[in-house]
Formats: sequence, C-alpha cells, structure tokens
Amino acid sequence: MRGVTISDGRLRGCYSLRAWGLTVCLMGLVVTTTAAWAEPDDPGERNKATAFDCGKLKNQAMPNSPDEWFERSLWANHCYIFEARAVRIGPEGIRTLALSHDIEHGEEHNVARLLDGPPIVFERRGRIGLGGWSGENANPVALPSAIMRHLDDHYRLSLSGEERIAGRPAQRLDIEPLDDMRYGHRLWLDKQTALPLKRMLINERGQMLETFQITDLEEPRVHGGEVILDEQRVPPEDPWRLNWLPPGYRPLPVAPQRSMHRTIVEQRLFSDGLSDISLFVESIQGEEFMLAPGLHRLGISYAAVRHIEVDNDPMQIIALGELPPEVLLKIIDEIVWSPDATNGDEAP
Repeated sequence: MRGVTISDGRLRGCYSLRAWGLTVCLMGLVVTTTAAWAEPDDPGERNKATAFDCGKLKNQAMPNSPDEWFERSLWANHCYIFEARAVRIGPEGIRTLALSHDIEHGEEHNVARLLDGPPIVFERRGRIGLGGWSGENANPVALPSAIMRHLDDHYRLSLSGEERIAGRPAQRLDIEPLDDMRYGHRLWLDKQTALPLKRMLINERGQMLETFQITDLEEPRVHGGEVILDEQRVPPEDPWRLNWLPPGYRPLPVAPQRSMHRTIVEQRLFSDGLSDISLFVESIQGEEFMLAPGLHRLGISYAAVRHIEVDNDPMQIIALGELPPEVLLKIIDEIVWSPDATNGDEAP
C-alpha cells in the first residue's frame, strides 16, 4: 500500500505538485484552514497560550449567526474524534474515501484512504496553526481567531436553512466572495457538532468546481484534553519581494523546506481565511525538476510557473492555490529579486 505522510497540519511540507494537488483534493473537509473559536478572555493569557482546551466546546451554546457557525466549525475540525466515509466529485471524476481524525499526545492525526483504484493512504500529523509570524511587537493568536478578524472584509456569510446530509440534520452556510479574485463556498454543517458534512466550491462565474460530501459519519466525540498550538516562528530574511497579492491575503508562518533534490526551497504561505496561496522559489537543478512556464491544472487547483535568472542562476517560481488562474499568474509576475528586502512576505 502506498502512502503520503504530511508532517504539518496545513500541508506546508508538500513540494511535489502532483502530491500536493492530489492530497488537497483527497483530504477535503479534514484538511481545512482552521482557527480557534474561543480565546481566553484576558489578552495576556491569550498571548501565552500554548494549547486549546477542547472541553470548552461541550458547554458552548448552539451558534446563532453565520459567523458563529463558521467559527465553531473551525474549532470542531480540531477537537472532534471521528471516522467517516466520503465522496468527492470534481474534474477528475468521483472518488470515495475513508477518513479518520484522532488526537494523540495533543497533536492531530488525520488519515484518508482511497476506496477505489490503487490502495493509497494519505496521512497528516499536525498542530493548530498560528495566524502570523512572531516578532518584537507581534504575539500571534491561534489561526481560527485570526481568520475571523478579517473574513467579513472579503466574504459575505449567510445562513440558508436546514437540510439532511448523511442522515444528520445540517445547517447550510453560504460564503460569497465580495470580488472576483477568490472562490465561493457552500457548507453544510452538522447541527450537533458543527463538523462540515458537505462542501461545494463555486468559481467566479457561479459554476460548481467540486463537491465533497460525508456519506457516513460514525458518532463523533469531543476530545477530552488539549490540542497543542504550533510553535511561534520569526519571519525569515530573504531577497525576494512580492509586489502584489489579492486583498485580504496575509502571510502565515511556514518552516523551511527542501525540494526533491535536497536544495533549500524558499516557501511562503498566504491565506484569506478560506483559501491559501503557496509560493515556492528554488534554483533549477537540471531539466528533470523543471516545470514548464505557464499554468498547470491540478484538480481544482492551479499552479502558475515562471522562470527567471539571478546572477546566472536559473530560478523557478511557483504560485499554487485554489484561485482563479489569472490571479496566480499576476502574483508570479509581481515577484522581484530585491537583495535589500528584509521580508519577502510584505506586499505594498
């Protein structure tokens, strides 16, 4: 049986484009951009927090507003232990999967198994991410809280009644983008747990790109302990400057990565709370590791590729994400070599 292991909860370690695209498609509802639904009341305690107590979810009242439903769903993704069967319908056809989410020693453990075709297993271990880099004047909060601070600036959330999904009552939540630089979402959240039972991804023309649905959810239960927050990271210094990003995309911390041929890959991760943009910059070491410039489609994701030379060294720039392709192309066109830059995450 073949498997792919992902060491970080936000897929930051995936460099292979084929592995990245397939993994995102298969992990579906399990691997989502998530953040904390409830923070400590005292800001000082919040900044010192190193874990989230999942037991808090047991006593919280049912959400009322669209924002409350979405935020609770973000926490539910971290704190509920479950096993499920799911189906994904997308450009590559129909796939059925077995999913599980567990928590071991404070770290999350997700497994997705393909039930048709080759017996492939995808595995993820990780912690709750933070919503930014640390620094002298920055004490990043858990990613869910960071997401909710800015989500309404770029999306309109609304409740659209109740339905029945996988034999369970579900609350439908529509998430509509306020511009044409990102996709829309429809979520059906389990009324009991707020776990996502179904997701539809809608493009800028209102067309459905993908449906991912749980077909059977074994009785989920709240983890009785804590889930650890990711470690704080200081932003690296690098000579690359990003001159343009779509409004609302903010840098998220990411650990240094190595490519398949063991060279250091400059990687940056940006998110608007619902979609991520991964940027990779590396020296090209032979044609076998070189991607053709232009666009590459990976299921519902696109990869935009550009080649440049820096001091006679050929470099490859890749922007990867579930966004309109013209947005990714503009991003890589606006990346410049700037040796005087101190932080490649900042766009003007």
